[in-house]
Amino acid sequence: EEDKADLIIDIPQNFEKDLLRDSQSKIMISANAINGQTAGLAVSYSNTIIREFNNEIRTEWIQQPRLNSQPVIEITSSNWFNPRMNYKYFIVPGVLALLVTLVGFILTSLNIVKEKETGTIEQLNVSPIKKYQFILGKLIPFWILGMVVLIIGFAVSFVIYGIFPQGSFLIGFSFAGIYLIAILGFGLLTSTFAETQQQAMFIAYFFMMIFVLLGGLFAPIENMPDWAKYLTYINPVSYLIEVMRMIVLKGSGFADLAKHFGIITMFAVVLNVLAILNYKKTT
Repeated sequence: EEDKADLIIDIPQNFEKDLLRDSQSKIMISANAINGQTAGLAVSYSNTIIREFNNEIRTEWIQQPRLNSQPVIEITSSNWFNPRMNYKYFIVPGVLALLVTLVGFILTSLNIVKEKETGTIEQLNVSPIKKYQFILGKLIPFWILGMVVLIIGFAVSFVIYGIFPQGSFLIGFSFAGIYLIAILGFGLLTSTFAETQQQAMFIAYFFMMIFVLLGGLFAPIENMPDWAKYLTYINPVSYLIEVMRMIVLKGSGFADLAKHFGIITMFAVVLNVLAILNYKKTT
């Protein structure tokens, strides 16, 4: 539950004594099955190791004539958070995070650039509005659009896949709201650097590839090389994907996600401040 282990092998007290007395004992295997593929491999390897151990002690006991029955180790498996190890439960929350990112990042990356290409940016530059007011005006519509996309995504995942969040909708939407502020700020920052929509698209797609590949959407971050793991710390998408899975599958509360809230809030503040400072408003 605290993400400190992906698999736990519970060997009960008096394991050896029960095996000697009754020729039978039980071992409990509990796996974090949020990623069903990883959990399946971990349980399979554990079962193989235990079976090999069982065969070894059987060979030793056969040589002892006073012991007639062969020892048996009974294995009981428990898959937490995703009992059927359905891969859809792992991938759908990540896809929801990806949709929100696409709407928030790609569209805002093109926003200010379009104003430059059409020439309306000059009218905005001579208007009495402040820089932060201009950025807010660009941010709010796409923030609302991103939240609407997330609501539709949750509805579709429930209707089609039967996936319903185990945790609080309020916490999920609160985190997504802060995340959208961060990713919209990054999109606006990108837009201030580009002069044409083509440049903005190239920059946006470059970062989107990095966000997706290093966000843990298709493969667990734990399986990545060390250099990639370090990059995930500065990848805001990885935090949204992880939070979505924790809320949808584990039912995590605010106490479990406090660190994620702090980090994504820092992203939101830094990226939007940079976007405001980098937007050059001439009079």
